[in-house]
Amino acid sequence: MTLHTHTHLYEGASRRALAIHCTLSHSGAWRGVAAALKDDLSLLAYDLPSHGKSGVWDRTGNVHDIATAMGRALIEEPMDLIGHSFGATVALRLAVENPELVRSLTLIEPVFFAVAAADEPGFIQEYKRGNAEMDAAFASGDEREAARVFNRGWGGGTPWDELPERLREHLTRLVHFVPASSEFLFKDSAGMLAPGRLAQATMPTLLLEGDQSPALSAKVNIALQKRLPDAERVVIKGVGHMLPVTHPETVVEPIRALLARS
Repeated sequence: MTLHTHTHLYEGASRRALAIHCTLSHSGAWRGVAAALKDDLSLLAYDLPSHGKSGVWDRTGNVHDIATAMGRALIEEPMDLIGHSFGATVALRLAVENPELVRSLTLIEPVFFAVAAADEPGFIQEYKRGNAEMDAAFASGDEREAARVFNRGWGGGTPWDELPERLREHLTRLVHFVPASSEFLFKDSAGMLAPGRLAQATMPTLLLEGDQSPALSAKVNIALQKRLPDAERVVIKGVGHMLPVTHPETVVEPIRALLARS
């Protein structure tokens, strides 16, 4: 399906980057990063399917295919790509499929679990053990409970009961996006792990993670670093999975260093 794509341009320097947010967020999540990098970049951020002001996904087809097509349509000339979590997996796919359009690639805790599982056979079982509570909530049809558990593991650190009710309703409405993403994130529906495929992303690449994040994040970045031709991994102390939102200033220095060599 074709969806309306809502975008927001954070005006800055003439060099332009495409920014792709995480699941259950929206393009406004890049406000802090954009402000910190305004002397280096203008950020064009877009809302993923059903997120923010983009069109509502009807839950048919592969949602990763749709999100990637939305991003690809916004790249009219070579740009830098910056993605976070699910958005980072979209940025990675764009870089592999259209390397000529990507100047540099910044992946902040990409949740491409399939690449870690390829190196560690027990990875999927580890993930399932850690997410048994959320899986049980989905199985029972309790999407509000699933959203609560997801927020605890992958949110910005604010307890569920302290979130505004409007935000809790928003997270509940979108949490179906999590299991819907599994075709790509776990099963590699786009064939990214085919021999030599990731090596097509030859541009300078930054793999960012927080040392307070789930251990799964480090495993994904380690596995990607082995496969990407020009990738540097940077671990930032004292921050968790939502670092571009909660601590945007922490990502500026490594991104700026990446831009200098691309």
